[in-house]
Amino acid sequence: MMKTSIISLFILSIVLQLSGQSRTVNIEGYDRMRYSVETISVAPGTKIELTLKTVSDIPKSQMAHNWVLLKKGVDVDQFVNQCDQHEENGYIDPNEEGKIIAHTGMLGGGEQETISFKAPSEKGEYTYVCTFPGHYLAGMKGVLTVE
Repeated sequence: MMKTSIISLFILSIVLQLSGQSRTVNIEGYDRMRYSVETISVAPGTKIELTLKTVSDIPKSQMAHNWVLLKKGVDVDQFVNQCDQHEENGYIDPNEEGKIIAHTGMLGGGEQETISFKAPSEKGEYTYVCTFPGHYLAGMKGVLTVE
């Protein structure tokens, strides 16, 4: 009887992991304008708890990072160009917020923020970027794959 219960719990644990119930992701943003994690794969509807930490000794006004997950099909270049002019809003254009699934604030060296959100239900690739001026163009981006 005990053996059956242990096996049942083990199988339930595997099913919950495979069904994408939840996922924790820790990402660091560096001065070389890259994220430590550039690809994330999850099941549709997975609850994601994401922590972004900026690793830098440069003043925040000159080097800061955020993490912005965009909806499928967004013109990323156009989105980032619009955000460049909105320092007062953490380099996110208020008129473009409808194109965002989730995002952190703009974080200076040593700062970190944790956000929670659900992965889209539609399978596909969703781009995430840093909107601090020049960072996306330098390569600070990644892909969340929902499969």
